[in-house]
Amino acid sequence: MAAAAALPPLNLYVREPDGLSLLVGPPFAPGPVATIDKVTCNSARFSDDGSKLAVITPDAVTVYACDTGKEVLKLLVAGVAAISFSPQGSYLQTFQKPQAQQKNLTIWNALTGAIVLQQFQKSISKTTWPTVQFSEDESIACRLVTNEVHFFDGHDFAKGIVDRLRLSGIDGVQLSSSPPSHIATYVPEIKGAPASVQIFETTQVSQAQPVARRSFFKSNTAQLTWNKGSTGVLVLATSDVDKTNQSYYGESRLHFLTSDGRHEGAVPLSKEGPIHDVQWSPTGKDFLVIYGFMPAKATLFSAVCKPLFEFGQGPYNTIRWSPQGRFICLAGFGNLPGDMAFWDRETLKSFGTTKAPMSVTSEWSPDGRHFMTATTAPRLQVDNGIKIFKYDGTLHYEKKYSKLYQAEWRPARIGLYPDTPPSPRARKLDAKAAPAKNVPANIGSSTPGTYRPPHSSQSASVKAQVTLSFSELCDGLATGGLSKSALKNKKKRENRKEKDQQESKAVDDSNVTSLEAQLGDASLDSNSADAGDLAKKLRALHKKLRQIEETRAKATETGVALTASQLEKQSQESSLWEEVKHLEAQLTTSN
Repeated sequence: MAAAAALPPLNLYVREPDGLSLLVGPPFAPGPVATIDKVTCNSARFSDDGSKLAVITPDAVTVYACDTGKEVLKLLVAGVAAISFSPQGSYLQTFQKPQAQQKNLTIWNALTGAIVLQQFQKSISKTTWPTVQFSEDESIACRLVTNEVHFFDGHDFAKGIVDRLRLSGIDGVQLSSSPPSHIATYVPEIKGAPASVQIFETTQVSQAQPVARRSFFKSNTAQLTWNKGSTGVLVLATSDVDKTNQSYYGESRLHFLTSDGRHEGAVPLSKEGPIHDVQWSPTGKDFLVIYGFMPAKATLFSAVCKPLFEFGQGPYNTIRWSPQGRFICLAGFGNLPGDMAFWDRETLKSFGTTKAPMSVTSEWSPDGRHFMTATTAPRLQVDNGIKIFKYDGTLHYEKKYSKLYQAEWRPARIGLYPDTPPSPRARKLDAKAAPAKNVPANIGSSTPGTYRPPHSSQSASVKAQVTLSFSELCDGLATGGLSKSALKNKKKRENRKEKDQQESKAVDDSNVTSLEAQLGDASLDSNSADAGDLAKKLRALHKKLRQIEETRAKATETGVALTASQLEKQSQESSLWEEVKHLEAQLTTSN
């Protein structure tokens, strides 16, 4: 049997004041080795498959072959502000600062350097670049202009504009990439009319009617994001002004539409506040949202917008999926202190948490086994450097720089690195890897932390359960089962849990009984029927809450995943407690 071919080593590039270097690693031992001599440049960009690297200098754009480090193309064009490769690397798109009578948006043949399209573009932004969008197979290209979307044959730009979609007031567009079957358009609020998102099929788009549509208010900008498979699009709609004065940064809403027109609506988020980040899984089968006032909440949804799992709450505003969709990093960067939580998507178990303060950028490696954070200038002028963590959050490599402008992994073609499950030694068998601190009490739970009624003496036992559960998680990853000490503690915890549940039930019953007693002779007056109904509803709510808690406890104990109907009931817990409080207040008032 032939031996499996060795996978190529990972590369990353770092850009310092004296130039850019392409480095080989990890493990970066005894130190990084440059495969391209330092090149002085203003910026650099890899092709999607990592085969080419384009660098911008004041007078030119130079393309290098990453495997050999040799120059393969040089475009003598000055003042380039942005560059981008097409998905297959066939074209290079450049933008120059606009000047009078000059077409400053250019698409070049990346092999010959010939110009295939040149047009005028007033301005660009991080959210609108690249201006010309390509499908993954490069068969379709499109560009948004005033009130229209222009379509091109991505294999033959000499044909010119091959189709048009005219839509008055259009301000955003996103072409589905794989496959290029649909296009989503956005029109903001205009003169009292609501904002709208429409989905069109890309075949004969000028004559097509929208296959899906959603209208909404409180939006003057929107971010459109397709999943792999082109079955659904997420719409992050934002308004510059928050009329409730709860947020300085305005309001945000998340909407969802399917390309078959069967579903359109708001994503059901269970906490008020801004939407910090939303990202589709690379598989296209689900998406993750971080939302709500701090501590923010993180929820996983299916491709048809059904809640699947709650990751708990924490100081997070950033989602990073590994390229294979196997691992997830939830992080808090920018104005947050740099907390990071690493998760296994398949088991929905957490490896633990760590920190990378003052991180400006963060990115998974192409093999999905390493996670890099970088502190760069000009955002931060001190403590510049990179940190590389393993997929379980343990620090693997760190390097300081006096000044660092960029640090990015070299991409790899899709499928080069296989989807590999975590090692049994992850996190636990490494003696230096201590259990993560500040793990939220509800981490790994399908619902937020359990509410404890007043006078309930369970806080100490809950704390013990959280500590033991995390310890056992580490044991399970290492051995595939529980250690002897964990088994002993598990038995003690089960006995304690049974006692706590009995106490909790007694407390719940006593609360209801106490409230009924407070009614006194209310049955003699005209409000007796209403008060009796309230008490009956209250008993029913406490019964539902006990069932929710018992279901969750059983799932945690047995390790069996909750069913869809059970998950739906679990998601109702917080609203049930709100209703309990409301009924209790009504009963007290009626008395």
